[in-house]
Amino acid sequence: MKSVFQSIQDFSVGELSLLDDLITFQTLKKGELLLTENQVCNEIVFIEKGILRSFFVNHKGDEITNCFAFENEFMASFASFITQEKAEENIQALTDTKLQILDRKGLEKLYQSGFNWQETGRKLTELEFVNLHKRMISFQKLSGAQRYEELCQNHQKYIQLIPLQYLASYLGITPRHLSRIRKSIV
Repeated sequence: MKSVFQSIQDFSVGELSLLDDLITFQTLKKGELLLTENQVCNEIVFIEKGILRSFFVNHKGDEITNCFAFENEFMASFASFITQEKAEENIQALTDTKLQILDRKGLEKLYQSGFNWQETGRKLTELEFVNLHKRMISFQKLSGAQRYEELCQNHQKYIQLIPLQYLASYLGITPRHLSRIRKSIV
């Protein structure tokens, strides 16, 4: 986690050492849930090893995947974390996963310690907003096939590491449609 923060902001050794007393560790087995719908999210996790998937269950009872996070990335139910309202989604380990955890109180301590932590929080929040905006626009402007092609061009690890049923759900298409798209591209 420290190296990712250091890549975003030029922290002193002392500033980074603040994390030592604030980070806890957790492991999840494949399929285990980190967060369930209707829980309040009080943690941001950093993935040391593994893959997490965020999903919700729609009115038909289907699981709809809304995002993935891989090694050296952060994951949370950000809306729940910020508002302290119940989460709309679940977060599940797709593989055995090792996490570093920063809880809400720890993050507040970092923000109170100085400008660099506040600036880092702002930059990460902006990045999350831009990613969400791009995803929303892709659903409004692109076909399922175009979204898959964009994924192939920009996010090869999704194609290589994510089971097809979750990938199809993430793209907003059926597994059968994804199979047809993949055959047409090859």
